[in-house]
Amino acid sequence: MDLPSFSIITVTYNAAKVLEKTILSVINQTYCDIELIIIDGDSKDETVNIIRQYESNISYWISEPDQGIYDAMNKGLLAATGDYVWFLNAGDELQNHMIVWEVAKIAFQKKLPDILYGETDLIDFEGKILGKRRLKAPQKLDRKSFKMGMLVCHQAFIVKRSIAPEYNLQYRFSADFEWCIRCMKKTKKITHTQMRLVYYLYEGLTTANRKKSLKERYAIMCKYYGTFVTSTLHIWFAIRFYWAKFTKQTI
Repeated sequence: MDLPSFSIITVTYNAAKVLEKTILSVINQTYCDIELIIIDGDSKDETVNIIRQYESNISYWISEPDQGIYDAMNKGLLAATGDYVWFLNAGDELQNHMIVWEVAKIAFQKKLPDILYGETDLIDFEGKILGKRRLKAPQKLDRKSFKMGMLVCHQAFIVKRSIAPEYNLQYRFSADFEWCIRCMKKTKKITHTQMRLVYYLYEGLTTANRKKSLKERYAIMCKYYGTFVTSTLHIWFAIRFYWAKFTKQTI
């Protein structure tokens, strides 16, 4: 059994201000078996020029109109050839230059689990660390875990390409949440890396459209976990949210 390969997929739209640091965090990795895939939604700023600047380090890229972020992610999945797919949006960064190597070693030691996951730190546009995600990744993760919310950040959720489905474009803001559940339903083995994997730019689409995103998540949770369980748990979520707001924790 060989060490695995990774397809790191970045989707962009008018991301010139933040894309370069994402690219650099990938191409400066010490691990060699990585393909960087960039799917751009026909940006009108300097995004494409930045992509071209690093074209020799990018395995595949396109710039064309799409139907939104999840359509772009589906294009990335179709282009990927690695053993694992790992989504890293523009503005996000791998936490250090050894992180993919460390994940690869764990994957090898654990006989290539279907999913690897870890923790995430949040950053702003200037790269300032805002803190840890309020929702901590559980020591054991399965398809039922997300009835308590998205306990693992999408960017710290690494999936075998062979089991990764396309994103459901029915959902405009929370298709990543539903995708993770479907991935976990198909898995036989999930491994916690016990590492902080990614700096996540906390300024994205879901933040800007938080109410719509939460409404979609509620519908997804009802679909997979039942309306009664979901409604009951949302009473607890409301208490948890307002307590975090009161104590000024990061969401």
